Amino acid sequence: MEQILEIRDGCSTPEQLLKSRAFSRYIRIYKKEFMDELGSRSGVTQKEAHQRSDFIKGLSARDFIAVLNREEHPGTETLEHDRSVVRFLDGAFHHFRGTGYSRLVRLQNEVMLAEGETPETVKDKVTAKAGALADLLLETRRQLLRKAGMDSGVRRSYGLDPSPNVTSGEISGHYLNLPGSYHALAHVPLTIAADIRTGVDYTTPSNKRAYPFYELDHNPLDLDTFEPDDWVSVPLQVGAYLIVAYLHKSRGCIEMEPGLLNLFPFANIREIIAERRPDGVFIFGDPHAGFGPQGSSENELGYYYDKENDLLVGLVPNRDELKYFGYCKKPILTLHNVLAIRDGDLPLHCGATRYLMRFDIQSGEPYIEEMIIKADDMGRVRLETDGNGITRPVFYGTETGAFACLDGFSEAAKLQMIGREVGYNKETGSNARQIIPVSTDEEMQRGDPLDILLYMNNFELVEEGKSTIQRDLNVDQAVAAFRLGERVAAGSTHTHRGAKEASFWANPFPLLRELNGEEHTILHPELYEKFTKIEERFISVFRQLTASHEMTLGIAHSQLMAGVYEGNSDAALARCGYHDRDEVEMKAPKRLAEDLIELIKEHAQVKRARLGAGVNEVSITVALVGDSRTGKSETAEKMEGVLNLQGV
Repeated sequence: MEQILEIRDGCSTPEQLLKSRAFSRYIRIYKKEFMDELGSRSGVTQKEAHQRSDFIKGLSARDFIAVLNREEHPGTETLEHDRSVVRFLDGAFHHFRGTGYSRLVRLQNEVMLAEGETPETVKDKVTAKAGALADLLLETRRQLLRKAGMDSGVRRSYGLDPSPNVTSGEISGHYLNLPGSYHALAHVPLTIAADIRTGVDYTTPSNKRAYPFYELDHNPLDLDTFEPDDWVSVPLQVGAYLIVAYLHKSRGCIEMEPGLLNLFPFANIREIIAERRPDGVFIFGDPHAGFGPQGSSENELGYYYDKENDLLVGLVPNRDELKYFGYCKKPILTLHNVLAIRDGDLPLHCGATRYLMRFDIQSGEPYIEEMIIKADDMGRVRLETDGNGITRPVFYGTETGAFACLDGFSEAAKLQMIGREVGYNKETGSNARQIIPVSTDEEMQRGDPLDILLYMNNFELVEEGKSTIQRDLNVDQAVAAFRLGERVAAGSTHTHRGAKEASFWANPFPLLRELNGEEHTILHPELYEKFTKIEERFISVFRQLTASHEMTLGIAHSQLMAGVYEGNSDAALARCGYHDRDEVEMKAPKRLAEDLIELIKEHAQVKRARLGAGVNEVSITVALVGDSRTGKSETAEKMEGVLNLQGV
């Protein structure tokens, strides 16, 4: 297992830092990586490499402490030796804040049980711990550079952020109310608060998903081979469900931790201590799990419902082709969706936004005061009866962050992400992603009646002057579009860029029904049967609400991939107002944004009339259903631009 640095020492002075076990461990890690890189360099003579290797092999913490404690103005020979030592350590410093991976851990068992302690005060202490370590590292570096006579001229400190990648507060995993047969997981400390370093881009062995995450006929988790010391656990609140993620500490796996922390909210720790049971566990990077062809007995990529313990178990084996953040996000959302379907709710692969509408005092015309994201990629809808006895679909979110593909965003939008993002594979070009916070825990868990439900069609062209929102469909026709789930792929999955594919209800994870030619294959029969019964209940409600104009069902044409779609001719593009294929991706979502704004205002008028003219504020909740690159995020960005709601 390639090493990461886990810091549990408490240091307050440079000398204590250099004497700590964590420092010695890190020097060993860096020396090994340096030696491996030195051996691979071209143009380095054998003699030079041998001399450099001997020098590096002999270095230890004692050498750095000696420089720190050295009297001022040593002899020339000693000074040159000290400079060589400090140059090597400065390389280690930049490695630590760059490609190295570090976790600073603070044990919180007693703190969490103390009277007056709250999750917020724990977070404050964790953040203070991270800041103190960063300051100590900078001060230690400055003192060593000064002692070696290398601190002359301009001091360059700005931008040298040596904070740990993740600073976490942990409690004993035994606080987690796990079923008895899963007791081995309780030996992994449970993360309850964290401070992550943002503005970092991680390179992972893979940068796209090619394998599905389907139901398994056996439990893939072998607890007899489970080594608790090799794992990190994070309890996540994914919609209504407590899902505990276990991440292997090896490189390629542990880098998923800051991404998850920037995507999902922490579960309520007080509820965990009060013995709330997890609804699911997710294991990422199991080194003992097999990985073979889908459906084969050695393939353990997937999920399993343990009926005896009423626990959903998801697992991703430790294989390079699976070390991609998409294999963290999508499987966790799959667990959420399986749980939602089992509870009778409808999971939606969608972007959802709540529009806070106000009305002009003079004219009574509606205007959008604020756009509040409820879900970037996934949510669930449940049928609830309001105070007037009317059953409505009520929407709840799952994530507070967005796993954003940078391909479709403007440079202005990318600039707004800087400083808040955790990135993956920026240097790979296509499908570079960033995870950025876009919502709050409160908004995600707040239920709002769904007013507008549209399927995102990203490839059919719409002529200029015509609406990009198709509303003249009856409920059966609209639902048929959701069931077919057609889109043109961008190449971030196994389908090549520009090719059309279809996935039932835009693939609500897991895919329930697959189209093979003209035939449909049911992939998860039990779950599919539950889903169809849920769908029937929702269709009945849709009929009632669309008939009374309280809800709109239809198709939104983003045209996002119309320029690369193999079925669109150049003549058709020109007829619809596009000069070339590249123009479509940036121009088309704005047309949809403008039409959507008008539809939202229309709904606001209807809702206000229903509630009474004295109401001066209503919320309109819109869900845009679609798989990757159908234009959900791009349309939202264009709406913010049209409404001038984006920050400067």
